Amino acid sequence: MQRGDKYRLTAVGGLAALSLDALSSVAYGPEAIVLVLVAGGAAAVSWTLPVAVAIATLLLVLVLSYRQVIAVHPDGGGAYAVAKRHLGRWASLVAAASLVVDYVLTVAVSLAAGAASVASAFPALADHLLAVTLTGLAVLTVINLIGVAESAKVLMGPTMLFIVVIVAVIVTGLLRPTPLAEIGTDLGPLDPIEAIGIVLLLKAFAAGCSSLTGVEAIANAVPAFRTPAVRRAQHTEVALGALLGAMLLGLAWLIREHHVVPRGDVTILAQLSAAAFGTGWLFYLTNLAVTLVLVLAANTSFGGLPVLLSLLAKDRRVPSLFALRSERPVFRYGVGALAGLAGLVLTVVGAETHRLLPVFAIGVFIGFTISQTGLVLHWYRERGTGWFPRAALNGFGAVLTCVAGVVLLAEKFTEGAWLLLIIVPALVVDFARTERYYRGVAEQLRLGEIPPRPRQLSDTQALVVVPVVAMSEVTARALQAALRMRGEIVAVAAEIDPDAVKRLSDQWKEWDPGVRLKVLPCPHRSLVATLVGYVRAQTVKDRHVTVLLAHVEAAHWWQRPLHNPRGPVLTAALRARTDAIVATLPIRLD
Repeated sequence: MQRGDKYRLTAVGGLAALSLDALSSVAYGPEAIVLVLVAGGAAAVSWTLPVAVAIATLLLVLVLSYRQVIAVHPDGGGAYAVAKRHLGRWASLVAAASLVVDYVLTVAVSLAAGAASVASAFPALADHLLAVTLTGLAVLTVINLIGVAESAKVLMGPTMLFIVVIVAVIVTGLLRPTPLAEIGTDLGPLDPIEAIGIVLLLKAFAAGCSSLTGVEAIANAVPAFRTPAVRRAQHTEVALGALLGAMLLGLAWLIREHHVVPRGDVTILAQLSAAAFGTGWLFYLTNLAVTLVLVLAANTSFGGLPVLLSLLAKDRRVPSLFALRSERPVFRYGVGALAGLAGLVLTVVGAETHRLLPVFAIGVFIGFTISQTGLVLHWYRERGTGWFPRAALNGFGAVLTCVAGVVLLAEKFTEGAWLLLIIVPALVVDFARTERYYRGVAEQLRLGEIPPRPRQLSDTQALVVVPVVAMSEVTARALQAALRMRGEIVAVAAEIDPDAVKRLSDQWKEWDPGVRLKVLPCPHRSLVATLVGYVRAQTVKDRHVTVLLAHVEAAHWWQRPLHNPRGPVLTAALRARTDAIVATLPIRLD
C-alpha cells in the first residue's frame, strides 16, 4: 500500500462515496418518466418500460465510455480532462463550468429532496426545510473534511440498505399479481392532453435521463482511489452501471405491471413499496432508507468537485489554493467552496426542490456530450486496434446525450433552465480571465526562465530595521536575530509617548547592546505611518531594507485576541506601501 492509501477509497468504498447520486436517482427518475407520459393519458404509462430500456442503453454506452475515460485520464477530471486534451481550451472550459454547476446542484437537490421526504413523515419539520438542509450540509462537510475514505465508511451502511430494499421492492412486487396496498389520493381520470408520439417519448426520455446524473463522478475522482486506482475506479464504474440499470429497469417493469399512475401526496416509489410490502414496517423502512440516501447522495459531489477544482487550479483556471491538499488527503478548500455554494443556492431557493430541478440534469448532459465527442476524436487520431467500434460507440452516445440535453433545455427553458445560458458562460469567462491573469503573472515574473546572476550587496547598502516599543525579552531576541543578518542594523522607536520613549532611551544606553536606537518623530501619533515613512526614505537612498518584526504567539488560540495585533498591521502596511523585505520573528509563550 502506497503512502496515504489508507485514506483513499476501495472499490466498495468508492461505490458508497461516489455513486449515491446516481443510485438514488431511481427514487425520482422513473417518476419523471411517468409524469411526462401521463400527458398522453393513463394508457401511455405502459411506455415507461420502453423509455427505461432506451435510458438503460444510454447508461451502458456511458459506463463503457467512462471506463475508457478512467484509463485514458487517470488523474481524474472526466469530461474536463477529455475536452482539454482532444477538443481544445474553450470546450474544456465549458465542460468544467457544466460540471461545477452539476456538482453544486446535486448537493442542493439531494438535500432539498431528502428534507421534503423526511418532512412528509414528520410534518412538524415542514416549516423548517431550510434549517434541515443546512444542518445536513454541515454534517456532510465535516465528514468530508475529515477524509473521503472516512465518508465512505459512514455511507456504506445506508448504501447497502438502499440497494437491498429497492431490489426487494422489485422482486416482491413482481411476484404479486395485484398490489398489496394502495396509498395516496386518487387524482381522478387522467385525460390525454397530448398525442403519444415521438415528441412525447423524447420528452419522457429526456426527463428520465435525470437517472444518469452522477455516472461521471467516478471518472472525475480517480485519484481518490487506492492503488491501482484505475482498475479500482473501472470496477466501481461497472458495478454502478449494473446496479443502476437493474433497478431502473426493474422499477419501470413494476410500474407497467401494476399500472401505477401519479397519486396525490405520495411518490411513485412509495406506491411501489406499498404495493410490494403493504403499509407495515417494511414500507416505512424503505421510505426512510430512500430519504437517508437522497440526503447522503450529496456526498458524490464532495468526492468529485474538489478533485476537478484541483485540476483547474493546476491549469491556473481557478485560484491556486484549490490545488492544496491536507495529509488525509483532502482538498479542503474545494470541500469548503462546494459547501458554501450549495448553502447559498439552498438559501436563495428556500430549499424548494421544484425550483432546482429545471436546471439540474442539463449541466451533466453537456459534460456527457463533450466527453463522448472528445473520445471519438481520441480513437480517430490514435487509430489503434479496434478503434472504429469504440469511436462508433462514443459517437452514438454523444448523439443521444446531445438530443436529450436539447430536448430538456427546450422543455424546461421557461421554468428556469434559461439560467444555464447565463451561469455557464459566466463561469467560462471567469475561468478564462483567471487563466489570463496567471499567464500575465508568469510573464512578469519570468517563470521557468534562468534569471541574471544575483548582484552582491555591500554592507553599506543593506539595512536591517528593528522596530522597538519597550525593553523586553522580545526586543532582546529581535536584536539577536538581526545581528545574525548582513548589513547595518538600526533599532527605531516612534515618539508617540515622549515620556515612554525617554525612559526607553535611558534603558537602552544602560543596556548598550551595540546597536544604536533611533527615535523617529511622530507628529500624527501613528506607528504605522511613521515606520512606513522612515523605510520609504531609506529605500529612496538605494538602500536594501529588511524590517524585522517580532511578535508574541500565545500558547492557546483563545489567548490570541488578548495580544496587540500591531504585527500583522505593520506587515500588511510595509508590504503594500514599501519595497522592503518584511521578516517576522515569532516569540512563543509557554
